[in-house]
Amino acid sequence: MQKGDILLVQVYVDDIIFGSTNKELCTTFDKLMKDKFQMSSMGELTFFLGLQVKQKKDRIFISQDKYVAKILRKFGFIYVKSASTPIETEKPLLKDPDGEYVDVHLYRFQVTPKVSHLHAVKRTFRYLKGKPHLGLWFHRDSSFNLVAYSDSDYARASLDKKSTTGGCQFLGCRFISWQYKKHTVVSTSLTEAESVAAASCYAQVLWIQNQLLDYGVRKAV
Repeated sequence: MQKGDILLVQVYVDDIIFGSTNKELCTTFDKLMKDKFQMSSMGELTFFLGLQVKQKKDRIFISQDKYVAKILRKFGFIYVKSASTPIETEKPLLKDPDGEYVDVHLYRFQVTPKVSHLHAVKRTFRYLKGKPHLGLWFHRDSSFNLVAYSDSDYARASLDKKSTTGGCQFLGCRFISWQYKKHTVVSTSLTEAESVAAASCYAQVLWIQNQLLDYGVRKAV
């Protein structure tokens, strides 16, 4: 073991994953846990909380293609025609059977969905049908430079004229975090909407920086 080696442990209910910059630390931790608790080791991480993990010498690939295949098979979307986008880009509003306009952004209507939202879900499934193997690559040799992006539209929500903020963060070329949230109040200008987006993104950057400091990484900017 060398100075600066770290061991990271992630616990979720009764599932534990761990990794280290030194393989000996993993072996020692594995033995310690088995001595203290009645548990078994599943070996190298390949699946966790619905995520598939493929580990190579220089990179890691995380995807959910098995889960995608499962839900498509469950709801009978194996042989449907695929869609190029997850939601309708030209018509963000649809009419329900009562003639009322309904926003098709699904995450906003999980409690009181309407028939139009069912059609939107079907389009999302058709998009997944055409893109079942999408995932994220995490390269080992990428830098630890922290780069963040944020943006906001202005009063694009047709029902209440609220703005929506988006942001994402990269560690080198690794895509590690993202946000997408509708504002709780109506912005009076594009500048105000962009300021809300920047503040939200900056808060996430500060949190990531603190996490990196806990891991001993001090080069991220």
